[in-house]
Amino acid sequence: MVKETEDSKVPYRQIRALYDDQTITVYQAYSASIAVQAVKEQKLNASPEFLLGRMTWIKPSWNWMMYRSGYSTKDIKQSHILAIKMTHQNFQRLLSQALVVTGTSLTASERAKPVRVQWDPERTPSLGVLPYRSIQIGISQALSQTWVEQWIESIEDVTEKALGLMEAVKDDPQVPLEVLIAKGLVPDEKVYEVPEDLRETLKMI
Repeated sequence: MVKETEDSKVPYRQIRALYDDQTITVYQAYSASIAVQAVKEQKLNASPEFLLGRMTWIKPSWNWMMYRSGYSTKDIKQSHILAIKMTHQNFQRLLSQALVVTGTSLTASERAKPVRVQWDPERTPSLGVLPYRSIQIGISQALSQTWVEQWIESIEDVTEKALGLMEAVKDDPQVPLEVLIAKGLVPDEKVYEVPEDLRETLKMI
């Protein structure tokens, strides 16, 4: 049975995301030199500064991306927030190859997995900690080129939205979520239904 938090009916581990019938949106933060070229050419590796050999982490949660990047102000390497669309099929292909990382040492077979998953505390728009978890998905060198060149449908720079959210919660840290959604500063994320076999892989049950 899915573990639920004590003060919420939200399951402890659950994927929430912006998606439509064809695609799901995930987020990453990059330097200007990588992001500008990526949007212009619709390819993450358009800039030679993008390194395929590094583990790259994608996040379906907008608020967690805001926390990780400080609304894009944390440092120059995270100064641009990109919204990246993938088809559901390819997103689930990623998840099917994942190993959930819990901080313990890995066996050789576990290290061979090309995708890593971490479940970290979800955040509010003002970056407060919530009692349930948000998924972060790490793509290793073994799969990075396929993901970059074949599995990305579109790339959009949404940095201005991040900065707008920062200003909104600075003015009123208790501003209701529905107000931020209506203003276009927070995506209207919904529960992303995961097939049963992937729920087992992701330790959601």
